[in-house]
Amino acid sequence: MAKILIIQTAFIGDAVLATALQEKIHATDAAAEIHWLVRKGNETLWSGHPYVKKVWIWHKAKNKYTELYRLIHTIRKERYDKVINVQRFAATGLLTALSGATETIGFDKNPFARFFTRKIKHIIGTGTTSLHETERNQRLIDHFTDGVAARPRLYPTDADRQKISSLTAEPYICIAPASVWFTKQLPGEQWTQLISQLPASFHIYLLGGPGDRKLCDQIIRSGNRYHVTNLCGLLDYLASAALQQGAVMNYVNDSAPLHFASAVNAPVTAVYCSTLPAFGFGPLSENSHIVETKQQLACRPCGLHGKIACPQKHFNCATTITTEQLVSVLPATN
Repeated sequence: MAKILIIQTAFIGDAVLATALQEKIHATDAAAEIHWLVRKGNETLWSGHPYVKKVWIWHKAKNKYTELYRLIHTIRKERYDKVINVQRFAATGLLTALSGATETIGFDKNPFARFFTRKIKHIIGTGTTSLHETERNQRLIDHFTDGVAARPRLYPTDADRQKISSLTAEPYICIAPASVWFTKQLPGEQWTQLISQLPASFHIYLLGGPGDRKLCDQIIRSGNRYHVTNLCGLLDYLASAALQQGAVMNYVNDSAPLHFASAVNAPVTAVYCSTLPAFGFGPLSENSHIVETKQQLACRPCGLHGKIACPQKHFNCATTITTEQLVSVLPATN
């Protein structure tokens, strides 16, 4: 029985997408013992998971390097057959190189890649060649699975579904209007305009973390729509995913809630402002839609990741997206 550790200590959306690796490994070898190493806070993604046996936690915000030293010693004792490092940063590269695993696998851009037993070229898609993050990550395990990426997947438990049971009696739409990065986030007034145009038969739930609550309160105050509920900070990750799964539509930015929707195959409309789907972080649900500006902007994209402000000061990549584009993806209602 193979004992495998997957390392992804980046933010929550990256961790969700990396679950595609566990799906492919499990499908190839159901007896494989799969462990994870993730940053503090992301471990709840695997609460009650049916076949992930252990989740190691790296407390990055507390004595980061002391914690790293502790993890190296702990992980060496596990005697892993394979350590798969999805990240390209030095700290996890050092941990991988010193893990003592029989096989250490990671991307060639990692500073410690020279010490891995297997190095894989990391490729970012362009406007003409698109490689999804799940496909990029799949290349790390092609040699012992196959060349077809699995979908990411989350497993909300019965307890998670019970938490949202009172919210699902009537048809509803979920909106996750916030993002860590300003230029990935459709402006609040445009979300307000969307809400005003959605059919009155739908309840609207606003999703996000505790820090997003103020934005969502402002969106609600700015509109004149009843049956809009701010759930920011009130649901954990798996309960949020369970709520998204039952929605008629989920409207999201290029951010973590998009990947939550993909991981439960929920209907989703992904809004891209400064970034592009070709970077590899597009929706994977069967019912997926992409909305972006119809204008050809020389400044778009302005980078691989979002920025704290529009470098050109106009933010046309967001403000030229219309409410009609967003509403048009909804199924017809009587």
